[in-house]
Amino acid sequence: MTTTQHPPADHPKTASDAGARPYATVNPYTGETEKEFPFLETGEIEGVIAGAHDAFGAWRRRSVEERAAVVAKAAELMLERKDEFAALITREMGKRIQEAAGEVMLAASILQYYAEKGPGFLEPRPIDVMQGEAVVVNEPVGVLLAIEPWNYPLYQVVRVAAPNLVLGNTILLKHAENNPQCALALERLFRDAGAPEGVYTNVFLRIADVEQVIADRRVQGVTLTGSEKAGASVAEIAGRHLKKSVLELGGSDPFIVLDAEDLGRTVKAATMGRMANTGQACIAAKRIIVKDDIYDDFVAGLQQAFSSFSPGDPADPATTLGPVSSERAAKDLHAQIQDAIDKGATVLAGGGRPDLPGAFVEPTLLADVTPEMRAYREELFGPAAVVYRVKDEDEAIALANDSDYGLSAVVYSGDLDRAKAVADRLESGMVWVNQPSGSSPELPFGGVKRSGYGRELSELGMFEFANRRLVRVLPAKKASKPAGG
Repeated sequence: MTTTQHPPADHPKTASDAGARPYATVNPYTGETEKEFPFLETGEIEGVIAGAHDAFGAWRRRSVEERAAVVAKAAELMLERKDEFAALITREMGKRIQEAAGEVMLAASILQYYAEKGPGFLEPRPIDVMQGEAVVVNEPVGVLLAIEPWNYPLYQVVRVAAPNLVLGNTILLKHAENNPQCALALERLFRDAGAPEGVYTNVFLRIADVEQVIADRRVQGVTLTGSEKAGASVAEIAGRHLKKSVLELGGSDPFIVLDAEDLGRTVKAATMGRMANTGQACIAAKRIIVKDDIYDDFVAGLQQAFSSFSPGDPADPATTLGPVSSERAAKDLHAQIQDAIDKGATVLAGGGRPDLPGAFVEPTLLADVTPEMRAYREELFGPAAVVYRVKDEDEAIALANDSDYGLSAVVYSGDLDRAKAVADRLESGMVWVNQPSGSSPELPFGGVKRSGYGRELSELGMFEFANRRLVRVLPAKKASKPAGG
């Protein structure tokens, strides 16, 4: 199981909330702009949408097995190009090379999953009726716009593309401005796998032009992974134009420790759950809530773990802490940390920025965080966590649910029944017991409250943009005998 995710509210993580900056590879380790790419001109948008719409007519008429074969080939090619994709991820958003390789493997497994399982998911579903027959058939709806973030530049894209390409929809991808080469590599991947022109199209779209695409009558839906601010904007536009939307937004996920049958194992899990991808994950463990009888020992372990990371070149396998995605992201996170410190929070580890070039932030552990501090309500998108002491399960649950977000949650306990009872009372789209939050192709992914709506991955991910059409058939009635016959 691989830990994954995405960016926070009011954070420069998706193209939707980043401003009209050019698409560019800016290495967050060196700060150098390596390559820039022009925006799609507004006048060219009509032609791109027309191409995707025209491609949809032929793509939907292919058998589901043919469409699945293209997705299967994409999985095969992604594995063949593993080193190329991993290097691009590391260069564009600073992910450590081992984690970048892990993301490639996860993305390929999602492609494989839908290539194998998708045709079965799409089988017509008969309905038991008293007379005649009724069946639900699953059909594609048309062109979709996918707006995807930088923190998992392959995984986030394929969890939308894989099920929808098998279903028969066509995709316009607007990737984040700092992942242009990853975006182009994905477009090339699907083209080389046999996707016809227009079935999967990368668009270096300006934010100001997003509404034009969503409003077009040929575009049937939009999906976004990113910030609360970006999600609200896209949902408003989609609603105004009566388009289906799916949103996977921020998270401030609780990691609840009720007891510690194996303290070292639980500390390690909390550290991994927070620090994977340099903490740039929506389902990361951002609020660590610990029962008071083990709090001191647990926090001592966390302090030691957080202080053990070594910043360096993310392309070097010896590095244990990579940079965050950009200098802007580093400044934003540090401002949240400093706000808490200025208002009386206790720094248990880190709190500053290393004296190094690059977009680094020290792994930071804060205690005594109170509601007037930004760190209490806002998502911390990077290597920083808040730890809380609670007296019992009720206080842990109340604190965990005291959030506008509801993406994922974790409960650790040696008493499985106790852990499950707590898990049942948490307000989240996903909950994990005795394991850090993660992602796998067969598991539905999504949240509640201001973390968004809709689900990706699993069988559920096949149907967010499907027309589940009812076909009802009754026996033909015999013609009445004409009067006077």
